Amino acid sequence: MEKKIICFGVRDYEKETFNSLGQKYGYELILKSQYLNDENYQDALGYPIVMVRGNCVVTHDKMVLLAKGGLRYYLTRTAGYNHVDVAACKELGIQTAFVPGYSPNAISELALTLGMMLLRNAAYATMKTASGNFKVDDQMFSREIRECTVGILGCGRIGYTTGKLFKGLGAKVIAYDLYPNDKCRDVVEYVDLETLFKESDLISVHMNYMPGKTDKFVDEQKIALVKKDAILINCARGELLDNEAAVKAVEDGHLAGLGLDVIPNEKGIFNHAFASVKDLKDPLVERMLALYPKVLITPHVGSATDGALKDMVEVSLQNMDEYLSSGHCKNSLIK
Repeated sequence: MEKKIICFGVRDYEKETFNSLGQKYGYELILKSQYLNDENYQDALGYPIVMVRGNCVVTHDKMVLLAKGGLRYYLTRTAGYNHVDVAACKELGIQTAFVPGYSPNAISELALTLGMMLLRNAAYATMKTASGNFKVDDQMFSREIRECTVGILGCGRIGYTTGKLFKGLGAKVIAYDLYPNDKCRDVVEYVDLETLFKESDLISVHMNYMPGKTDKFVDEQKIALVKKDAILINCARGELLDNEAAVKAVEDGHLAGLGLDVIPNEKGIFNHAFASVKDLKDPLVERMLALYPKVLITPHVGSATDGALKDMVEVSLQNMDEYLSSGHCKNSLIK
């Protein structure tokens, strides 16, 4: 098979890494900036190997056409794979694989950044000085992280790394995970779910998203348990958080801040530039933006680091090498 891969959703700053790794592994990489979807799926016709990222969503009917056009391998360079129609791939004989993990520091550092910006009211203060107002007001008075308890919801590689970063700043770190890992106990103290929500001054969400099982896991009831003036961070998946309940908690003054790198249905908003907020046509996101700087939103940039990018692309190419050499891949999504 010709070692040629068409790659979708490649940003300009990623091209150098793609080309370097493509050369290292002996692949010709055709780089496309657009996400692969039902509107432009024809661009992938005739390519046996396709590489995508999150927000590349192709429905069953179009996957059928791609398979007829010669698609044999569908690689996603992401850890999450709810954008991949695994059932269709299995039905059509398309091998598909994911990247089970990449630099956990990428997500963890963003969670820490959003948390500390909200704790120290940094966005608020710089918003004021940017308008020429250099007066110190009551909103700029802050807690120190070493006096806070940080709750990690989901203590896998990323949650554990986030805990280490906060602990390094002096915070007490507690965690909840369905399957506690003893290796994490040097950083976190495992607690039950209710205790985590009641005792944390800052909660950072790092759970896996399982459609139909963990939707809105952080719901109105759990948010009602948190301390007044707590901060909530979600750099995992937008579907894990009841965003309506979280926004209302900020509006009511119960939550001091909300930091988000992900939102539900983000495909129609992230990676787009709108002339005005009203053009979003999403009342909940409009409410979020109106709450700035108490609500901070980044457009799913948690993995936008040099280390994470290298890991994601390199593991994807290693996945392809495994398929070509043995016909199998340890990171296959088809079990």
